[in-house]
Amino acid sequence: MTGAVGGAEATEPGRGGRAGEPKRTVRVSKLLARILRHDPGSVGLRLDPAGWVEVGELLAALRAHGTRLSREELDHVVATNDKRRFAYSEDGLRIRASQGHSVAVELGYAPARPPAVLFHGTATRSLPAIWREGLLPMRRQHVHLSADRETAERVGARHGRPVVLLVDAAALTADGRPFWLSANGVWLTDRVPPHHLRPAPGDDPPRG
Repeated sequence: MTGAVGGAEATEPGRGGRAGEPKRTVRVSKLLARILRHDPGSVGLRLDPAGWVEVGELLAALRAHGTRLSREELDHVVATNDKRRFAYSEDGLRIRASQGHSVAVELGYAPARPPAVLFHGTATRSLPAIWREGLLPMRRQHVHLSADRETAERVGARHGRPVVLLVDAAALTADGRPFWLSANGVWLTDRVPPHHLRPAPGDDPPRG
């Protein structure tokens, strides 16, 4: 079948050995991230104010747009996603992205006190703007920060030659800057001014 949304084949799970295969799982995960974070309207969905959508509605919308996905395969994608991008409601009837939205949602995370230092991974080409303006949400609702350097390095590598910055979260907290911890362990805040950033040890990129 042609016309599958986002390139995920319209293959019935369990037929032909395709459902649950790593490549298909990645494709479906990326498709779900696009729909649940950025463009639910592409399949005729509307998220509720907290970013949730009924699982049955999601599966029906995907099917109507050429991607046949069972609840069993959806469970597999949610459970095996290495970044834990998605979460079910407590009753298992709704699903949402844990963070990373560009559409307006209120995730309802309670304010949390972060560790004294957090990490941000980026590409070296982004540094001139970061030194001038700090970290901004850009198209997302929040700045995303990591609790460990290794995760930040992986994030930075997705965008180019990676560099890791240390974020003085203790000073930001003292300044009254709010922090939230997402369901998948990503620290969120609204902005990090440049004077609260410095290169991680061993990463000494030029400023300017």
